[in-house]
Amino acid sequence: MRRRLPPALRERDFALLWSAVLAMRFAEQMLAVAVGWQVYSIHRNPLDLGLIGLAEFLPLPLLALPAGQLADRLPRKLIAAFALLLNAGVASALVVVTLHGARSVWPFFALAASTGVASAIGWPAFGALTPELVPTELLPGAMALRSIAGQAAVVVGPAAGGFLFAARPELVYVVAACLFGVALVALLALRRRASVSEVVGEGPPGFESLIAGVRFVLRTRMLLGAIALDLFAVLFGGATALLPVFARSILHVGPVGLGVLRTAPAAGALVAAVILARRPLRFPAGPTLIAVVGAFGVSMIVFGVSRWLPVSLAALAVGGFVDMISVNIRSTTVALITPNELRGRVNAVEMVFVSASNELGAFESGVIAALIGTVTAVVAGGAATVAVALSWTRLFPALSRMGRLEDLRPEPVSAEVT
Repeated sequence: MRRRLPPALRERDFALLWSAVLAMRFAEQMLAVAVGWQVYSIHRNPLDLGLIGLAEFLPLPLLALPAGQLADRLPRKLIAAFALLLNAGVASALVVVTLHGARSVWPFFALAASTGVASAIGWPAFGALTPELVPTELLPGAMALRSIAGQAAVVVGPAAGGFLFAARPELVYVVAACLFGVALVALLALRRRASVSEVVGEGPPGFESLIAGVRFVLRTRMLLGAIALDLFAVLFGGATALLPVFARSILHVGPVGLGVLRTAPAAGALVAAVILARRPLRFPAGPTLIAVVGAFGVSMIVFGVSRWLPVSLAALAVGGFVDMISVNIRSTTVALITPNELRGRVNAVEMVFVSASNELGAFESGVIAALIGTVTAVVAGGAATVAVALSWTRLFPALSRMGRLEDLRPEPVSAEVT
């Protein structure tokens, strides 16, 4: 049975980390459904939902760099465990809020901010752990397996959360707290101990050490190109925020159709992640990254002009499929190019890019749709994504020449680490 597992999952510590990520992501997706329903039910004001997202996002720009520094100076396992403990505390607090009637929105805002703090602290440490637990040749497959955990949670987690909430509202939070506990136990079971590289220098860190991740990304053009390309693709090409408009006013498929539309990108991404976990990318990574980002833009154009649900679903699924390839290339490039002593800080920079693209992309989509119309906004965004992909070969020639992922090696560290 063990021989049938993907090679990375045969590594004990990575299997434990993967289990922790799977449990954590399921809990997060379940919480998102329950919190969204309760918050909207209080005042029936969509702005409250936006404020929940804002409360989760605000800690990120404030804590990202210090969290990255922390992940490079202290045992990453313990930092990730603290983030899981904080998430379990939030889920437990939501049980109390629900049992007391959930009549006010301010507790949800405060707990959403706490969730944002946990994400900001935990993400750099979680991201930096994977390259330490598997051999370099297994890293692309390991990153794909992590994506499988996340996408499986996106596909199944919201439905599970909805069923539990329908049974008893507080039950979904109890189960989520238990899942965070399972993730915590799996993480603490890792045998790996803190390496010398995790404690960089002596005494309190200075400003130069704090921004070392930013400096490393800016001077490593291949890495900067990969991260920035993903940001612009999501910023211009993302149509998720506008799916309710398509479901209600364009495709006329109602709330059930909206649920199916939201599932389609995750389903496509899950298929891509399974393929990548079994057969890691064998083509030159740089040109492939540019090509799949361009394909993502084309899929958004097709979705924008479609008036037939099957075509729309196919376009979204293709978009999710190629986006997963893009994410796998980007995350694996970050893991392979970054020296171990900088991984926490570089992951923090990547976290800011990814989160900003998601939040700002939703905001940009809404503003442009209000100005020029929903269909025009999606088609124009897809066209802009294709244009960005075509321009990247000239703006970032190092990325366009990047070869296979297994040939990447860490870039030398200059004066970043102090």
